Amino acid sequence: MIRSLILLAITGSAAPALAQFYADPAYADLAEVDRAVVAFTGAAQGSPGGAAMPVDRRLRLAPCPAPLALGWYGARQDSVEVRCPVGRGWKLYVPLNGGGADLAAAPPVIARGDAVTISVSGAGFAVSQPGEALEAGPAGAWIKVRAAGHTATGATTPVLRAQVLRPGLVGMDLP
Repeated sequence: MIRSLILLAITGSAAPALAQFYADPAYADLAEVDRAVVAFTGAAQGSPGGAAMPVDRRLRLAPCPAPLALGWYGARQDSVEVRCPVGRGWKLYVPLNGGGADLAAAPPVIARGDAVTISVSGAGFAVSQPGEALEAGPAGAWIKVRAAGHTATGATTPVLRAQVLRPGLVGMDLP
């Protein structure tokens, strides 16, 4: 039993080093993006004014050879734009928790379970799909939504984060 505990202690303390050793250098370090957002906002992840959640670890972004550029996104400063400023770098938006005092005091215009239209737009395109609100929120807030229907394999669709634009409409802009 003591040998098992020693092995567990050695393995547990080596986990961060092993994770770093096995990190794929072909992709950007998303934990670094999370740390940059915390430094930019001055608030910890999950706390008021900080990132609502960590950056999605399924993202596969090219490594950025320059320091990340961060700035406020949205009139209410409820998101942080993080971008790689080199060449055709990448850009992503990190929603903040709370979105400010004025947003917290606003009455919700979408309730949990409401049918919504999910609108996604970018340079030269716009698509929309019916969905369901998984959280309540006032105009301007970022809430969880799920597109209606199922995927081709029969599994349920993934949960997305979209901004409440008005009653019944949520959306997100892509770079």
